[in-house]
Amino acid sequence: MIALYPTKPQIEALLASAETGPVVMLNLLRFKARATEPDVGVSGAEAYQRYAVRMRALVEGRGGRFLWVGRIDSQVIGEGAEGYQVAALVEYPSRRVFVEIATSPEMVEIGAHRAAGLEGQWLLATTTIPG
Repeated sequence: MIALYPTKPQIEALLASAETGPVVMLNLLRFKARATEPDVGVSGAEAYQRYAVRMRALVEGRGGRFLWVGRIDSQVIGEGAEGYQVAALVEYPSRRVFVEIATSPEMVEIGAHRAAGLEGQWLLATTTIPG
């Protein structure tokens, strides 16, 4: 299923996790060919980049960091990720900080560029396995 925002039950499950340390979010992104308002006239990827630049500052200002961003070349095993164009790993100090950022007034302000550029996204919370 293609979605742009988490559901309330998804946020509740994220916050209910026993994990209290950092969380790395695995983002799989699919862009629109052409962006919608307020970014009409550019590609979906360009509109999303307008969001990403400001999101990076927001994340880093709260102690998070962008670990890696790359273009998806092909799906080698399995099915279901066809059409996703970019993968990114973003670390947040905690699940709570992630939710605070995601629901902040700043996110509301920049979110229009995200919605204008994205066709869909998978966002997976991950925790480092010790060892």
